[in-house]
Amino acid sequence: TFYDEMLDIISACLAAPNGQNKNVLLPELFSGSRTHSSDRTMDLGLAEDHFSRPVGSFVASDIEQLKMAIEECKKLILELPEHSERQKDTVVKLIHLRLKLQELKDPEEDEPNLRILLEHRFSKEKSKSVKQTCDKCSTIIWGLIQTWYTCTGCYYRCHSKCMNLITKPCVRSKVSHQSEYELSICPEIGLDRQDYRCAECRTPISLRGVPSEARQCDYTGQYYCSTCHWNDTAIIPARVIHNWEFEPRKVCRSSLRYLALMMSRPVLKLKEINPLLFNFVEELVEIRKLRQDILLMKPYFITCKEAMEARLLLQLQDRQHFVENDDMYSLQDLIDISSGRLSCSLTEIHTTFAKHIKLDCERCQAKGFVCELCKEGDILFPFDSHTSVCHDCSAVFHRDCYYDNSTTCPRCARMTERKQDEVSDVKDA
Repeated sequence: TFYDEMLDIISACLAAPNGQNKNVLLPELFSGSRTHSSDRTMDLGLAEDHFSRPVGSFVASDIEQLKMAIEECKKLILELPEHSERQKDTVVKLIHLRLKLQELKDPEEDEPNLRILLEHRFSKEKSKSVKQTCDKCSTIIWGLIQTWYTCTGCYYRCHSKCMNLITKPCVRSKVSHQSEYELSICPEIGLDRQDYRCAECRTPISLRGVPSEARQCDYTGQYYCSTCHWNDTAIIPARVIHNWEFEPRKVCRSSLRYLALMMSRPVLKLKEINPLLFNFVEELVEIRKLRQDILLMKPYFITCKEAMEARLLLQLQDRQHFVENDDMYSLQDLIDISSGRLSCSLTEIHTTFAKHIKLDCERCQAKGFVCELCKEGDILFPFDSHTSVCHDCSAVFHRDCYYDNSTTCPRCARMTERKQDEVSDVKDA
């Protein structure tokens, strides 16, 4: 609309560096002849008659008089011919009157740099950007004339004046205390079970949009008002795990923050939640094998001086759980598996690790195995694709030799015999 276009241009002018916005001229806002361009330009600076009424005059020295002036400008805009010069000038003045009213309502004062509320840790912002939106009242934060804060934990933004109205605790505290996803797909309970109220702020809502539109969050399954649900979209963990579906769905603001903070947390144990997923997604089987190999390589690195100095394991510092287990996944892991990024990066790391153990480091090479079943072939390592590992003693054999052997593992047999001899010696003594 014309009003919105004027607002965007004026916002850009007000955001200009100090000393550059006193004589800013509005460009042409409508198509047409430029013969009257000198008449069309308007000074947005601090002219003495800036708040003068287009017809007559008024004094707007306090909030009540400013409100009256705003209402008069609104009426005048409707009465004037559309796209006329007078209407455009009046719209500009209406915007500035609103800014002046906002400034009087939220005067600059010495606000604390840090405020703690409902486990939020609000830090005072110094940015003068006007493109932020308050998460509480859903209106623009005018950084030039308003004080605003951002939670360092969940990035909740709000005006200073809105902080005392906040009722939602910091989402990061929920992540710390309850690090688990809702694993049912859109668990809707019905708007009637919510008493036709927003699940968060309890504002009356309905599917008809009267008095406020009811918007469903695909993650929680509950309904929210337009203030708590901005139609943001996010990938839903339950849909990924059960259907391998990565299409973003609409979620409320609190769910959006929760999912963002949980994105990299390894809390999904796929083989318990949905073990059949490995039968249908080949990439998951490949990643699981690479992770198992890396866990077999880890003992070599933690006892190798060269590997510790080279900090090889730090190549997985962004996915620390990969060097701790092979069954826990984060939502980001699954997204990267679907896109193919994780397979490429993990294969490259796997190759680097194997090269160090088998080629570059003599100490790691010395920890290889010789197949005790056939006594032939090269040195074997537990992460080689053609080997098998004894589950009891971790000895390594050729895969074909291991499965063709009908007897027990030779190393296990020796260990059992040694224990028996020790028991006999104790009895004899």
